[in-house]
Amino acid sequence: QVQLVQSGGGLVQAGGSLRLSCVASGRTFSSYVMAWFRQAPGKEREFVARINCCGGSTYYLDFVKGRFTMSRDNAKNTVSLQMNSLKPEDTAAYYCAASKDGGSSYGEYDYWGNGTLVTVSS
Repeated sequence: QVQLVQSGGGLVQAGGSLRLSCVASGRTFSSYVMAWFRQAPGKEREFVARINCCGGSTYYLDFVKGRFTMSRDNAKNTVSLQMNSLKPEDTAAYYCAASKDGGSSYGEYDYWGNGTLVTVSS
């Protein structure tokens, strides 16, 4: 069992930056693929980024490439999402997720954080 606790988020003007963090419980964190998803009001949850367990390879939604950076610190059981050059379209609830072998579909992830709201004003 993995529990994910998120922090960060909030209100920012367009062009600003925010950092999200997610701390996981358990001693096997380093074996999990970690991901960030987001869900805007009235829309389906969508993949934002993921990072592999070991080599740290990252993958991003095209819309956030070059603006968002995902990282992990296995010693601290933590993943982060640094979001720069934020746009109003980035407004959503953001969720971290964990899976043994997840890809880009939310159905592939077994554990979810509680969500944190990011609001970008124009």
